[in-house]
Amino acid sequence: MNYVDGFLVPVPTAKREAYLAVAQKAAKIFKKHGALSVVEAWGDDVPEGEVTSFTMAVKRKDDETVVFSWITWPDKATRDKGMKASMEDFEAGEMPEMPFDGKRMVFGGFQAIVEE
Repeated sequence: MNYVDGFLVPVPTAKREAYLAVAQKAAKIFKKHGALSVVEAWGDDVPEGEVTSFTMAVKRKDDETVVFSWITWPDKATRDKGMKASMEDFEAGEMPEMPFDGKRMVFGGFQAIVEE
């Protein structure tokens, strides 16, 4: 089954277009290094929680929107190699400055257990 990297990030709502430009460029780099797909989803119906929520997880401010993203890879080995190569591309200056606070990004890698 596929391997998935998932991300939550708070993006200043006013910087939506800047985020979109960075996300589109990053998607091409991830796909160049073996990703099957890259999805960026701009928060549209993201309720506040009482105990936990997407907004609480990233400490979203009033002028920010939560973005939920994922990258699908064929397997973990491809992900490990592809993510390393992608990060090297990013560090080589292929990416503009990120239009969000990366310290509040939530991310992780997941082994798919159901795919329909």
